[in-house]
Amino acid sequence: MGRLRVVSLGSGARIESLLSTPIASTEGKPIGAFAIYYTEPTTPTPQHQALIEQFTHIAGIAIERTRSEEALRQSELFLAEAQRLSSTGSFYWRVPTDEILWSQQAYRIYEFDPAVTMTPELIRTRIHPEDVESFDEIIDRARRVGGDYDNEHRLQMPDGSIKYLRVVARGTPNQNGELEYIGAIHDITARRVAEIAFDKARSELAHVARVSTLGALTASIAHEVNQPLAGIITNASTGLRMLAGSPLNLDGARETMRRTRRDAERACDVIKRLRALFAKKSAFADSVDLNEAVREVIRLSFRELQRNHVIVRVELADNLPHLRADRVQLQQVLLNLLLNASEAMSTVVDRQRQVIIRTALDKNDWVRLSVRDTGVGFDPKSMDKLFEAFYTTKSRGMGIGLSVSRSIIDSHGGRLWAVLNQGPGATFSFSIPSGFEGVSKAHSVDEMRTSRVAETEYIMGSL
Repeated sequence: MGRLRVVSLGSGARIESLLSTPIASTEGKPIGAFAIYYTEPTTPTPQHQALIEQFTHIAGIAIERTRSEEALRQSELFLAEAQRLSSTGSFYWRVPTDEILWSQQAYRIYEFDPAVTMTPELIRTRIHPEDVESFDEIIDRARRVGGDYDNEHRLQMPDGSIKYLRVVARGTPNQNGELEYIGAIHDITARRVAEIAFDKARSELAHVARVSTLGALTASIAHEVNQPLAGIITNASTGLRMLAGSPLNLDGARETMRRTRRDAERACDVIKRLRALFAKKSAFADSVDLNEAVREVIRLSFRELQRNHVIVRVELADNLPHLRADRVQLQQVLLNLLLNASEAMSTVVDRQRQVIIRTALDKNDWVRLSVRDTGVGFDPKSMDKLFEAFYTTKSRGMGIGLSVSRSIIDSHGGRLWAVLNQGPGATFSFSIPSGFEGVSKAHSVDEMRTSRVAETEYIMGSL
């Protein structure tokens, strides 16, 4: 605490002596001084020293508490302002007792009165009706399993407006073994509304482009083909009249047949030009990390999968050889398989909607990728038709996606197939060689078969 000092001010001063000692913090740092003034010279006694020590101890506690409270108040002000600016609230939840503490910003986000005692049941009243089931599952899992969770859901406010939230929390046992959660609530409404508007605009633009392109293509084909077809009909009618006349006009009939053949050849030329225009070009060979390509597709389709409440699990093999392949085309195949799996689970309500994407090293240094879902599967009798152009089991499908996918995998010298799972759902897989020698071979051996399908597929897939 320091030594007690005696200061004598002289007989002519009003204050004759002073007893003082420094006030130290719990860390030993000086935070003040305690002093007693006397109007006459005084020598400190042991009683004086004991009394001053008690006073300085109490004063030290008071000063430190005041400073701590001020620092805490300042920190709370900073935190509250930061939460307000970032639209982020914080919360504490003791699971066994359902005691919940919320920050001011959390109350603002949910639009509850801060005086209200918060409970899971009260929070549930704000959850959007379509997200209540998933919210209940998360709460139930948090109670039973513990651990961390990261979830997005919507709120439906009393005025009917919708808010989008992301909730991140960490669960740990306290010193009594009780499970506690500390987490953050982030209001992402502005971002999600912008994303939805962007997706809608992009979808509408794509639809307009498809309709415009299809209309222009249809008009062009109709115009090109209509003229020779009209000539064929006219010549055929003329030839019939010449053959039915008396006497027979064989020379005229021969000339009419020649014109008919000429118009038929013109029609064939039109089709050949269209085939050349839309024929599939050779794949662009590049070094492809299949695992990274998978991660990119998942990021691309994240919102669509989340909207359908699909959980994606990846099991990517280590040390896969890089493929010499067309990265975009392989990602097109994976995206098609992933969205097909999501759609196959759209009616599932009695089990988790889960997709497992696996990569593995196959025999002979081939690389295999599989997409397994827990959907409704498919009719085993339709197995042979699944990959045919224009065959579909969807009410609004065109039967193009799987056919295009098989054509792409074929062009890489690989194969694409499907099997029913032992449990619910189906698994679609493709396997391709790690080299790229199969591309030219696939085009040369199966050129006619591939072109017949791929030309139509490319037209429909491009629109």
